[in-house]
Amino acid sequence: MTLRVALVGAGGVGARHARTLAGFDDVELVAVSDPALPAAQALAAEVGTEAVAGLDELLARGLDGVWLCVPPFAHGELERTVARAGVPFFVEKPLAADLAVAEEVADLVAQAALPTATGYHWRHLDTVERARTALAGRQLRLLSARWWGTTPPPAWWSRHDRSGGQVVEQATHVLDLVRVLAGEVTEVLGAAAPSTTEGRDVPDATAAVLRLASGAVGTVSTSCVLPVLTAAGLELAGDGVAVELTETTLHVRTRDGEEHGEPTVDARTAVDRAFLDVLAGRPASAGLVDVAEALRTHRLAWAVAEATRTGTAVRVAGA
Repeated sequence: MTLRVALVGAGGVGARHARTLAGFDDVELVAVSDPALPAAQALAAEVGTEAVAGLDELLARGLDGVWLCVPPFAHGELERTVARAGVPFFVEKPLAADLAVAEEVADLVAQAALPTATGYHWRHLDTVERARTALAGRQLRLLSARWWGTTPPPAWWSRHDRSGGQVVEQATHVLDLVRVLAGEVTEVLGAAAPSTTEGRDVPDATAAVLRLASGAVGTVSTSCVLPVLTAAGLELAGDGVAVELTETTLHVRTRDGEEHGEPTVDARTAVDRAFLDVLAGRPASAGLVDVAEALRTHRLAWAVAEATRTGTAVRVAGA
């Protein structure tokens, strides 16, 4: 069968998904849409499809699924419209710039019983499963999650009310893997170094302490003042094992020696393929993160963001 899909959002992330979708033999990328029509037209020309002005026109094409690749502040009404139309959707992370919209979207999806997927592509890395295997049966004691990088160029990113901040918009990837590899976080205590850049209210840096349900403790830190991305990943310490995981590397140390590896999976392609397989009626892959699961990670990221903003202890919603 040929799956008829469309895409909303012609920015950098949307363009990446559009190119991936257009490269599958069993997919027809029917159209792309963006509020900036020239951007949609340029992307449509590149991938050999049509640009349309808005979501209603897109949904009228008779779709098997739609990809929503928009900035955090743009979530909410898009999902409401798609859910009313009964169309399964893929949504890029984070679910929203705040918690209320993310909770609403998850409720809408549950009520409509819609198949969904989200852009937590790190879960599709085969190194994640290898890290999980290395930690199996060992008591985890300590973890450290970091996202130390630069300030992305889009103006919306620098505004907390538009992006949700660096924790919600970027570090959510590593926080998602904290949940996968270490279990649920129950409470967060944090602090922030305020922004020193005019026009940006996202902090220069944040740091937080995590309490996990297992009894382990951890830290998560972010910074957006570096010239390039210098650290994005996890370090985990358990009884007799140390694991370091990034998007491109895995290091495992035990008393028996060391293991070094790299992913053999292109996770950015796999995340799209996983949802296409669901749309085709195939079983969901283990790495697929639907909206309900993504909400759990969003709640954690929001708790970290609130703890670092207020300097107080924050309980993770639902934990």
